[in-house]
Amino acid sequence: MPYMFAELWNEFLYRPLFNFLIWMYNNWTEGNMGWAIVYLTIFLRLALLPFTIVAERNKIKNRVLVDEIKKIEKGYKKDPILKNQEIRRVLRDKKIKPWSSVVSLGVQLLVLLLLYQVFMRGITGERVKILRLLYDFVDYPGTINTLFYGFELNMTHDGLWAGLVMVFLLLYIYGEYHQYKVKLTKGDLAYFLLFPILSFLVLYYLPMVKSLFVLTSLAISVLIH
Repeated sequence: MPYMFAELWNEFLYRPLFNFLIWMYNNWTEGNMGWAIVYLTIFLRLALLPFTIVAERNKIKNRVLVDEIKKIEKGYKKDPILKNQEIRRVLRDKKIKPWSSVVSLGVQLLVLLLLYQVFMRGITGERVKILRLLYDFVDYPGTINTLFYGFELNMTHDGLWAGLVMVFLLLYIYGEYHQYKVKLTKGDLAYFLLFPILSFLVLYYLPMVKSLFVLTSLAISVLIH
């Protein structure tokens, strides 16, 4: 069973991603793996656009839903049974689809895992190992350039790129709070501070390519919004 899972992972996830990256590296980026990662992220977000649209609609529905539930709670204070019935009715009518956000986030996390494998085992491997992974229509790239404007994509403990992600997240979350003018709770403030900090700590210990992927994905999210 573990062997079968490894084969499926390799043949249907890892190899296709690896070949797509090398193909873009050879044909679109003039030998710049960093830009290949940026293009990969753009293609991924375009593929996930239907799920993103559904998730954004859910956000709007959720905000309306919260307001309606508050009105129900205020209007049916003395009748808890009727209050619960009304809340269930509103929840049923809104038809919130949480699966869209789960799918989008899950696919992006999967690609992050695959990128880690690509940069730890794939592009830094021996010529023979790389040739075994490549499809017939993908040319062998030779020594792969992993520098992106002077930054090594394989490098860990990179405070600059992880810090950029942290700052971007802070601004992004602040922008959302400001846009919808919601009354912030302690949980909202904790999320505003802790999520960017935890993201920085995780990305700091991972290869810099992860920060580039996340930063590109966040930039696309801003454009979509």
